Amino acid sequence: MSKSPITCHVLDSSLGKPAAGVQVTVQEYHTIAESTSMFEPFAEGKTDSDGRCMQLWPKATAEHNAEQRAKLKAGALYKVVFKTKEYFESTGRKCFYPWVEITFEVSNPDEHHHIPLLISPYSFTTYRGS
Repeated sequence: MSKSPITCHVLDSSLGKPAAGVQVTVQEYHTIAESTSMFEPFAEGKTDSDGRCMQLWPKATAEHNAEQRAKLKAGALYKVVFKTKEYFESTGRKCFYPWVEITFEVSNPDEHHHIPLLISPYSFTTYRGS
């Protein structure tokens, strides 16, 4: 299995180390009706010992395997949610942001989308990775 079309890397900048065990959820934006829209689950995973989550595949169905279901859509909005509170609590620290949400638009669904996140108990930053 190749890497998923969306991957992430979380680094704990306050310790200068990878953030292992961070729960990661990818959500896809859908318009339900003319005035109703919402984000729905797309894939989920957890960062490994290097702080990376390279296998964010949707669950397979009887009709399609995970890689077939993971095709991104041009012009679609996706959101990656990182559960940072649980990570900081597991290291004996409190934090101000219980989770970090990063919403982005896919212009080219054939490109890989890497979302790096740098966290500390009271700040975070991100950028478009490669």
